[in-house]
Amino acid sequence: MATDSAPHANRKITLTDIAAACDVSRATVSLVLRGSPLVNKHTRARVEEELRRQGYVYNRAAANLRRRTSSSIALVLNDLANPFFAEFATGVDEALGGAGYVTLLGSTGESIAREQQVLASLLEHDPAGVILSPAEGSTADQVLKTIGMRTPLLLFNRELAGKASPDAPWDRLMLDNQRGARLATEHLIALGQKRIAFFGGHAGSSSCQQRHAGYVEAMQAAGLPIEPHWRIECAPNRVDAAAQCGALFFDTPAPTAAVCYNDAVALGLMLGLYQRGIKPGRDFAVTGFDDIAEAALSAPPLTTLASTPRARGRQAAELLLQRLRNPQAEPQRTVAAVQLVVRGSSCPPPAI
Repeated sequence: MATDSAPHANRKITLTDIAAACDVSRATVSLVLRGSPLVNKHTRARVEEELRRQGYVYNRAAANLRRRTSSSIALVLNDLANPFFAEFATGVDEALGGAGYVTLLGSTGESIAREQQVLASLLEHDPAGVILSPAEGSTADQVLKTIGMRTPLLLFNRELAGKASPDAPWDRLMLDNQRGARLATEHLIALGQKRIAFFGGHAGSSSCQQRHAGYVEAMQAAGLPIEPHWRIECAPNRVDAAAQCGALFFDTPAPTAAVCYNDAVALGLMLGLYQRGIKPGRDFAVTGFDDIAEAALSAPPLTTLASTPRARGRQAAELLLQRLRNPQAEPQRTVAAVQLVVRGSSCPPPAI
């Protein structure tokens, strides 16, 4: 009489069988089969031994076929709490739904470890491809190890740190960050502003580096000085931005305007200014970046760079669908233009 642990001769062995025998998750077994380094060597050895014992045969061709015919796309975002990404996700889902795909959504909250976990978990559903807005500090090597070479990937909004294999078929959709921040800074300079800060974001983020570079470019072209204390870093959300508002006024000369990393930061800064008795749009000029729906409704309405996040979501989905239709095409980098939208939050400097 066969024991319960003996392989079943009358049915196909599944990943669930292997996982149960090893007391690990099905996701872990799948990672072992894909050769992912996320599984420690002892667990890997135990799973591989059980695969041999039960006679499990990994049909790579069948797995690839499943991936090509998958009805889902994974969308992994770094900050779903930011309205920009909520609008972006809506655009992605609209385009994918129209093409017959279901969107599998994951959010990392700017955590690299969480990003690896979310990617590994969503890959268990064999998505046809992945759209990823990377967490701050996420590296190409980490992402490559997690998703492998076979799953098409589109990077949005940020570059990955480090270098991956040149064979990795990763397409990119980026915003014209540097030009956008330059336009915002030039707009403030044209209003007569001379003491302009760059507020928000983290220096390690590629999008923040690009936007800061555009600000510096415009200031230098106008022959204006940039004081070290005019660069204030904070998390790209309104709560931290409001909390950091006071840092703008610790030293002299204090700025009279700020180019903000994004709209969430700009809205938080305006709240912080109000709390200090400074009225945005009259006493202090503020610009944002993204043009989320709330930007036009703030008090005052926010001058910003329109990136049309919902349209960018649709564009990202279309680029990934193009990759699925033509997997052998050369990887492409697409830069989406942004447009300056002038509203009430930008103003000349206060009269002395």
